[in-house]
Amino acid sequence: MATPESDTPLLPHPLTGQSFPSPVPPGAGWPEDPASPDTPVGHDAAAVRALADGTSGVGELNALCSVCRACERLVEWRESVAEHKRASFAGEPYWGRPVPSYGDPNARLVIVGLAPAANGGNRTGRMFTGDRAGDWLYAALYRAGFAAHETVTTAGDGQRLRGVRMIAPVRCAPPANKPLPAEKAACSGWFDREFTLLPDVEGIMALGGIAWQTTLAAAVRMGWEVPKLRPKFGHGAVAELLRPDGQPVRLVGCYHVSQQNTFTGRLTEPMLDQALALAAGETYGSGLSDNAAESDEPDHP
Repeated sequence: MATPESDTPLLPHPLTGQSFPSPVPPGAGWPEDPASPDTPVGHDAAAVRALADGTSGVGELNALCSVCRACERLVEWRESVAEHKRASFAGEPYWGRPVPSYGDPNARLVIVGLAPAANGGNRTGRMFTGDRAGDWLYAALYRAGFAAHETVTTAGDGQRLRGVRMIAPVRCAPPANKPLPAEKAACSGWFDREFTLLPDVEGIMALGGIAWQTTLAAAVRMGWEVPKLRPKFGHGAVAELLRPDGQPVRLVGCYHVSQQNTFTGRLTEPMLDQALALAAGETYGSGLSDNAAESDEPDHP
C-alpha cells in the first residue's frame, strides 16, 4: 500500500498504530509533530535565519525547523535512511525530517548535543529517543528529577521534561554523524534564536567538544560575554558566560553519551550525574518547572 504522492509504503507507528509513509509529511498526525501542511519551508541559510528571527516562541521555531530543507546533502541522507531502513526497524515508519528541540519551553537548563542519530531521532522524531545514547541521558534526567520517566521509546510515549530542554546545533541526521561546516552554519539560525527565546536559562551542559565549541561560538554571535581566553572542553570543564541582559549562564562540559564513551567506561553514570548537577546548579532536584509540557506550545506559523 502506498501514498498517492509516492511509492513509499505505509507502515504503522509503533505506538499509535496509525499508518505513515517514510519520511512523514508535516501535519499528518505523527505524535508531537509541531508542524502543519502549511508551515513555511526554509530552502537556504538566509531563509533559515529570516524565518527563525521572525518567531515569537519555541513551539513556532520547532515547527519551522522541522520542515527545513536548507542543506541538500542532509535532506538526501535523512530521507534515504528513512526509505531504506535498518533491518531491525523495517516494519516501522521513519520520521525522516529535521528533529525539533524537546523539553520545557521555560527551561533553566539546556542540554546541547550534536545531531540526531540516523536510526534514533531520525526514526522516532524526538531528540535522543530510540538509541542507547538517549537511554543513558533520559535515565540520568530521571534520576535528577528532570524527567517523568526513566525510559523512552518514541514520540508520544508520555515522557515529559521539567526545567530542561534539549537542543541540537544540527537538526538533521548527517552521514557518518559528521555535519559539514556549511551545514552547521545554516542550522545556526535555529540554534541562536532558540537561546534568545529561552530567557530563563542559567546552565548549559554541552555533550562533547563540538557541542562545547558550537555553544561558545553561538554565544559570541549573540553578543554574550565570553572569557577572552576561550576555555577548552573537558569533562567537568566550566565556562562562565554572561547574557546581554546581565543573566549569568554556566557552561559545563560532559563527555558525549555515545556508546563509544559509555561502553568503554570513559563516561560512567556517576560522571554524567555530576556534570548534570554542576550545570543545573540550584535547579538540581528542586521540583523544577511547574508548567512543564509534554511537548512545546502548539503555536504554528
